[in-house]
Amino acid sequence: MRPLSPLVIFLGIGGLVPFVTLAMAALFWGSLGPITHIGVAMLAYGGCILSFLGAVHWGLALEQPAIMPAQGLGGINRRRLVLGVLPSLWAWVAIYAGVIWAPRGGILMEMIGFLLVLATERAAYRKGALPAGYFPFRALLTAVVVLCLAACLSAPLQPYTI
Repeated sequence: MRPLSPLVIFLGIGGLVPFVTLAMAALFWGSLGPITHIGVAMLAYGGCILSFLGAVHWGLALEQPAIMPAQGLGGINRRRLVLGVLPSLWAWVAIYAGVIWAPRGGILMEMIGFLLVLATERAAYRKGALPAGYFPFRALLTAVVVLCLAACLSAPLQPYTI
């Protein structure tokens, strides 16, 4: 396995800071009572990151010399392009559900979305369709994200009002 760049590791771990901060705030401040809009803050950041995970797969597909070759897209690039869009759509529905319905519902949907992307990436990794160091690091980051989202679920959250 080729090691990841220190910058990739630094940025990946840095991306966890809002998740961990919001989870800690929800747990500790939440012990004092419901926290206004912290669930929506977690929901919004989770949606951004879930969309970013899809963008990774667009990047992998677009790095090919010709994205639209005369003989058509290969099967792997078609799957990458689809996987590139689905997390964004899932995140959009989760954010909408969390804002209109209840933050807990949207956060739960995001947890499911992160786990679905991880499962899909695991299958791709096993087939050699992802860079060698990507999946183990992604799995670690996703585990932290899902734990932070779960922590936010356990805190008293107030519904978002428009």
